[in-house]
Formats: sequence, structure tokens, C-alpha cells
Amino acid sequence: MRASVVTSAVVAALVGFGGTLALIIAAAQAVGSDPAQTSSAVIGLCLSMAVTSAVLGWRYRMPIITAWSTPGAALIAGSHGLTPHSAVGAFLLAAVLILTTAAVKPLGALVQRLPVAIAAAMLAGVLFRFCTAVFTSAQADPLLVLPLIAMFLIARRISPFGAVLMILALGIALAFFLGRVGPLPDVFPAPALTIIWPHFDMEALIGIGVPLYIVTMASQNLPGLAVLQAAGYRPPTPPILAVTGLASLVTAFVGSLSTNLAAITASICTGPDTHPDPARRWPASPFYALSYVVLAIGGASLVALITALPSGLIAAFAGLALLGPLVNALGTAMSDGARRFPAVLTLAVTASGVSMLGIGSAFWGLAAGLMALGIDRAGRH
Repeated sequence: MRASVVTSAVVAALVGFGGTLALIIAAAQAVGSDPAQTSSAVIGLCLSMAVTSAVLGWRYRMPIITAWSTPGAALIAGSHGLTPHSAVGAFLLAAVLILTTAAVKPLGALVQRLPVAIAAAMLAGVLFRFCTAVFTSAQADPLLVLPLIAMFLIARRISPFGAVLMILALGIALAFFLGRVGPLPDVFPAPALTIIWPHFDMEALIGIGVPLYIVTMASQNLPGLAVLQAAGYRPPTPPILAVTGLASLVTAFVGSLSTNLAAITASICTGPDTHPDPARRWPASPFYALSYVVLAIGGASLVALITALPSGLIAAFAGLALLGPLVNALGTAMSDGARRFPAVLTLAVTASGVSMLGIGSAFWGLAAGLMALGIDRAGRH
């Protein structure tokens, strides 16, 4: 055991939690969750990260760590017409599809055959609106948001992982200094879970549940497996999907969206900086889990603090945190010249925010891209 194992795990947890907490809160607010339901969703996710990471890491002796679905949160935050109950229904469908993928090999093979460029373009379209919101927020409140943008550009040159945490701390301090923080509770709430019974609305299931499953698999689970493989491990794919799918199924009832493999933050725990011996890196998983238990205890207080901040500041946090994933998604979407036009069409339809038959733009973007790709292939033959 080395101290680097512990520090890597703690840093990974703080980056994963602090970097996109504002986005999780924005997603909860988009579906009309009240403060208790929002806090419940965050605490449920933290407990899910703790349990799944500890179980998988201990059982398979690998530095397997899990995270919430950041692109999934962006998808929910950009949706319209959802309620907490219909959102839970969509979360349950995504969880069932993940469990089915673990159990049925042909379905897993089908997901892997989904053109990477199209899936990445759909993700880029979802993220694009959040990243542009940073600059509309800067126009509305330049004194609060412009310093954050400048600090982010400087900090990311030093530490891409730490940049988001730095602007989170700076933004909160600046909001207090400028007197922009709303009323805070006299006593911060204790952590508590709130049961939300699902409502299975067909439009939400198709427009949110299916795209949530696709972006979780394509943008989180598959890259997460690739990170482990690149570090020299042979991750057990079906058990990982089964554990994360089951956790997603359980925590959906407290308002939490999907649990999946960590992708970007996983690299913090899987490299030689954690431990020179790959066989001795796995204790990072239980320490990561312990970090999320601590974050779950303070989750309600952190949610109360974040929700008291100006809405423009929340938009800035979320957009700056998603610039990195947007760059990666655009690079992947545009890298395949033969599929570039269908990918751009997917991005354009998704980013437009169009809604038809009550179904959101992510589904229609995916459908448009696959249709264009099919026509292109038919034309070649």
C-alpha cells in the first residue's frame, strides 16, 4: 500500500463529484424536482458509486471505479416536459436495458456495432447547448462569469482535472463577495432519501430512456472498459454491466440517473502514478468508495449551497465542465470521413432542441444520422 493509492482515489472522487455536481442539480431542476428530491438524487448517486466501486474492485482485484452518467445528466437537463415521476420511469428503462445488455450477448454486440461517429455526434449535440450557455450567461452577468472563464482557461493548462474544481470554489467565493447568493437555510438538512414512484410515459421512455441508455453505453461504459484495457487489465464486461445496471435500477426510485463505469476520471486510478505494480492498484476502488460515502453524508448541504447560487453561475459551471467532453465527442464524430455527413446531421438535429410527437431531439438526431448513413451505404451498392 502506498499513499498514492489513497490520494488518487480521493482526487478521482472529488473531480467526478465536484466537476459535474452543478449539472446533476440542473438535471433535477429541469424535471421539476423539489429540494428534497434533488438532494435524494445526489445522495443516491453517491451511495451507488460507493457500493458498485467497492464491490467490483474487491471482487475482481482491479481499480474499477464507477461514476454517474455525465452525458445522461446533460440529456436530462436539456429536456422539456418531464416530471420527477416520468424521469424515474425513463431511468428504470435505461437500467433494464443495461441489465439486458449484460445478459444477452447479441444485444451487447449490437450496441458495439452502433457507429461511434453517430453516437459521438448525438452526445456532442446534447453538450453543445450547455457549452454555449456559458457565454450567454457571461453576457447577462459579465462581472460574475467572465472571471470564471479566464480562470478556467488558465487552470486547465496546469491541471485539466483540477480546473473545474478550481472554478467551482472561485465561483462560490465570488458569488458571496458580490452578494449574489440566495437565502441559505439556518440549519443545513441532514442526508435523506426520498422515494419517487415512476410514471411510464411513452414519450419520456422513447425520448429520454432510450437515448440515456445509448449515451451511457457509448460515452461511459465502452470508454471506461477501454481505459481499463489500455492499463493492461481484462475487465469482466457482463458482471460490470450487471452490477451497475442493478444499482441504477435500485437508485432510480430515489431520483438518481444511471450508474456506469468512470471513463475520464478512471485514468487517475489506473496508471502507474497510483502504483507501479498494476496488481496493487485495486485498493483505489474501496478508498474511492469511502470518499463517496463521505460525500453522501454532506450531499444535502452541498445541494442546498449550490441551489442558492445564481442560475447563470450554475449554467457556467455546467458548461465549462462539459467543454472537455464536447471536444472529445466532436473529435470522435468528425474523425471518420465516410461518416462525417451523417454525424454532422446528427449533431445539428440534436443541438436544435427540436421536439416532435413529444419526443426529444436526441432521439431524432440519432434517427436522422442512422437514416442518412443507411442511404449513403445503399448508394454505394
